[in-house]
Amino acid sequence: MPTHSPIRRLVFALAALPLPLVLGAAACGGNSDEPYKPTPAWSGKKPNMPAPPTLPNTPIKAGDAFTVFGATHHLRSLVHQKDVTANPITITGYIVESNIGKAPDCAIHPTGKKDKDDCVSEIPSFWIADSKGDTKGPKIRVIGWARNFAIIYDAIKAYDKLKEGEQPKEPITDDVLNVALPFPLPAVGAKVKITGKYGVSGRNSGDLVSDPMNGVMMQTKIEQVEKAPEKAAFAKKI
Repeated sequence: MPTHSPIRRLVFALAALPLPLVLGAAACGGNSDEPYKPTPAWSGKKPNMPAPPTLPNTPIKAGDAFTVFGATHHLRSLVHQKDVTANPITITGYIVESNIGKAPDCAIHPTGKKDKDDCVSEIPSFWIADSKGDTKGPKIRVIGWARNFAIIYDAIKAYDKLKEGEQPKEPITDDVLNVALPFPLPAVGAKVKITGKYGVSGRNSGDLVSDPMNGVMMQTKIEQVEKAPEKAAFAKKI
């Protein structure tokens, strides 16, 4: 059997390889006698790089309650969504918006009186955020504490008769939602602690509202942590 020298065997092996692989292997050799020349530092115009974004430092929870940031973050998370939607939770925040003052005149009257047929009215709602007065950041809509503005009319009339520091003997009760209206009524500037069912939507006496980004809280309990500077009131004087 004929034998081949190592050089001939190497030639045969290279001949069996694809041409691009052979050329690539040859190119890796380089000139070992050429000394290394470091590239000088860039002396031209510096790039205009944007500043790094400021990440929120708001915690997910404050004690036993979720923050608004924490609740909305988990709502949009595939991993943590069930942590805030599977069971009732508690959220703490400041009331930054309310639609009591935006109620149309046609909806402001005692219970038992029907709205006009062309009266267009929203579900009584307020919105909470992590910072007082912050209407631009994440805010959660809270419903389920009053079915319409007529029951709020009754509550305002009854609660306004109370003296400073006095509690109502019999809170105004919404017999449709089967809840007692909160005392004091939710007002912008108050800090509240709310327990209820949280999710992307909520139903209030048959009316459905949704907010896939920030969520909707269907309350079962509202606790006032800090007092609002002014009581809740309609724009129309009653």
